[in-house]
Amino acid sequence: MNQQTIKDGLKAGLNTTWTLGKIIFPITFLITILQFTPVLGFITDLIAPFMGLFGLSGEAAVPLVLGNLLNLYAGIAGILSLEMTVKEVFIIAVMLSFSHNLLIETGVALKVGVKLWVILLVRLGLAFGSAIVINLVWSGGGEIAQYGMVPVSEPDISGWGSILLLGLEKAAFGVLQLAMIVIPLMVVIQIMRDLKWLDVFSRWMAPVTRGLGMKENTSMTLVAGLTIGLAYGAGVMIKAVQEDGVSKKDATLAFIFLVACHAVVEDTLIFIPLGIPILPLLLIRLTTAVILTITVAAIWNRAERREPSYEQPH
Repeated sequence: MNQQTIKDGLKAGLNTTWTLGKIIFPITFLITILQFTPVLGFITDLIAPFMGLFGLSGEAAVPLVLGNLLNLYAGIAGILSLEMTVKEVFIIAVMLSFSHNLLIETGVALKVGVKLWVILLVRLGLAFGSAIVINLVWSGGGEIAQYGMVPVSEPDISGWGSILLLGLEKAAFGVLQLAMIVIPLMVVIQIMRDLKWLDVFSRWMAPVTRGLGMKENTSMTLVAGLTIGLAYGAGVMIKAVQEDGVSKKDATLAFIFLVACHAVVEDTLIFIPLGIPILPLLLIRLTTAVILTITVAAIWNRAERREPSYEQPH
């Protein structure tokens, strides 16, 4: 390891921060502003009639809209403002686990090279499908959920000037938070790359990645997404696609897996104060991720093997 390794890592971290910051800053700013307009209320009213399909009351649209347009914490704040049953809160928690922070995480997934229709189909499909299944299968959870958390109060906002300032503050903090995670992470990965540790790590992870239908060089992408999430892990994913030879197919399979269980520890633990069973939530995410990824990989591989049979002789 030498100074050039550190410089290369810092450069990669800054480039990644710039790439993702161009997505995170404007979207965070816009959504923050929209919170103080009738737009979010209009969207909530629009989807409220469909909540019955998932076993939810119309007001459950509030945390779902907040969670999908903003993040899990905003969705949880929306839950805390309502009185709902354990079953309703659990259904919302599962839905948001699959499809929170939709705009930003979709943007970074597109940067990795995953197609838009795949992103929306997988994320929304898992959210809607899981809610319908849980509602049909689970007959319990009728008691009122007991929350062990007090929502953080919003700052006192008066006038468009303070609204715009709040939007800029949140957007800037989002990029700063990204930089504080991504830049050191890129330096560490560059060190591991130069010391050949990534080769060793890939061999350790080989059985897992092969079992999921991906090549060994996808291991860092999987670990990054599992531990720090799609948005922050996207920096590792982008670098892997560019430098480690991760194919678009493997990047797509990795994304499908991580949609179901990214940031699996943090995104599961933050639901503890909502008074819902956490272990089933974790098992649903992991089981769905494994089964879905293996199934898609098998179908994809079968389609690739069939392709030559359609070629006509010259």
